[in-house]
Amino acid sequence: MNILTILLLFTALLLTRVSRLSTAVNLILAQSFMVALACAAVGIETGAVHMYIGAALTAVVKVGLIPYGLMNIVDNLQHESEDHPILNMNYSAAAACIAIVLAYSLIDKALPGAGSRDALATAVAMTLIGLLLIMTRRQAVMQIVGLITMENGIYLVGLSVTKGLPLIIELGVFFDVLVAVVVLGILTYRLKLSGISTDTSMLKKLKG
Repeated sequence: MNILTILLLFTALLLTRVSRLSTAVNLILAQSFMVALACAAVGIETGAVHMYIGAALTAVVKVGLIPYGLMNIVDNLQHESEDHPILNMNYSAAAACIAIVLAYSLIDKALPGAGSRDALATAVAMTLIGLLLIMTRRQAVMQIVGLITMENGIYLVGLSVTKGLPLIIELGVFFDVLVAVVVLGILTYRLKLSGISTDTSMLKKLKG
């Protein structure tokens, strides 16, 4: 589990340095795969059957369906990339490092010596980094990636604190994320078909 937490933090940090949309989608695929592994690991540890179901759902939805749909959108976008983020790559990476330090320091004070401290701190840091990506990226695809990173972090918080949420809550979370990604994906595709850049800052021009 410690190796997984390190890799999850590494992928989240890399997302703050990425400008190519296809690279960002591949990173979120790898990140979601590691979340599925973490879910399965909790299932092995606790013997809870619903954790295996959660791991399978994560693999199908966030490792299979969502990256496949996003990659199709990226292929249609061709030359679109995150060239002019609100916060440049260096500052984004620095902000992500600050988020990690804050997460670990806060969790260390709240849960000193707890066995799940590292996993919980990683989950909180991922949630903050996902929020950072949503706030500082202009491309709709990158904002979707930030949303999934944030949701992965929230899901890991549940795994760290409760050793697995009830199945009905997990299904609700997956459904909400899938619907949000589908809606954002359709919006991105329609923007491109209309000849408008998928830079969401361009939408300000539509205000009356």
